[in-house]
Amino acid sequence: MRAFIFPGQGSQAVGMGRGLAEASPAARAVFEEVDEALGQHLSKLMWEGPEAELTLTANAQPAIMAVSIAALRVLESEMGLRLSDKAAFVAGHSLGEYTALAAAGSLGIADTARLLRRRGDAMQAAVAPGIGAMAALLGLGFDAVAEIAAEAAEPGEVCAAANDNAPGQVVVSGHAAAVARAMAIARTRGARHAVLLPVSAPFHCSLMQPAADAMAKALEGAPLQRPFVPLIANVTAAAVTDPGEIRRLLVEQVTGTVRWRESVLAMADLGVTGFVELGGKVLGPMIKRITPDAKNQSAADMPGIEALAKDL
Repeated sequence: MRAFIFPGQGSQAVGMGRGLAEASPAARAVFEEVDEALGQHLSKLMWEGPEAELTLTANAQPAIMAVSIAALRVLESEMGLRLSDKAAFVAGHSLGEYTALAAAGSLGIADTARLLRRRGDAMQAAVAPGIGAMAALLGLGFDAVAEIAAEAAEPGEVCAAANDNAPGQVVVSGHAAAVARAMAIARTRGARHAVLLPVSAPFHCSLMQPAADAMAKALEGAPLQRPFVPLIANVTAAAVTDPGEIRRLLVEQVTGTVRWRESVLAMADLGVTGFVELGGKVLGPMIKRITPDAKNQSAADMPGIEALAKDL
């Protein structure tokens, strides 16, 4: 039993998806649809840069989605493999949850691109530059990091465990001063490393509430359908198929913890023994630490897709 999974922000790079577009009409059609939906030649930015502009949240989010869906379309249209036949579940890390819904037929590509552009703009605008920060605390468990975050936040400040990525790999998010305190405390509690992340805003904490409000409005009119493969949601680490519930969880996700470690464990408990990452090679190393015996596969270019198709 397999789950198809989709990466989040940080997997972008100049040149992403170009080989797919050159080799496959199906992939090229995805990039063209995203460009048209956004009224922007995003694919040109993806393939030529500049990197600083591609890394902007509002560009990176739809770009990462586009590469993942392009890889899926190649599998489906040129390799004859349908996700609905090969996957028991879908899941994605943060923005990857939108990609997972597009892959499972819950959202169209154009709608997904527009929602991710709105999400990126809203998340960037929620907190002024320099106010917030995020840091990876390595070597400590989630409960220990949650306690450290609570201790680090002084009155009027926010500091929260934002991403539970893997055992010993937890990210905190919040006001910059509180995150710096959390890093210092973590070092005294046995953390192997405490590293500031190169992000433009403090994602997945209550400082993102303005972005959550914006997404609630954006998702009200989004034509979500019931996915043909259940989604394992970030904020509950549980399967969901009801469109109304999906809407609610996507809004909650903006400020809530990405429970990736628990999501992978939940899929393993449900019988998943293999994970297929489309569009990147970011989630596989996390999964290896969470479920060492599970099979990990990834595909983001034509050679990778061809190899994956033979195995599937």
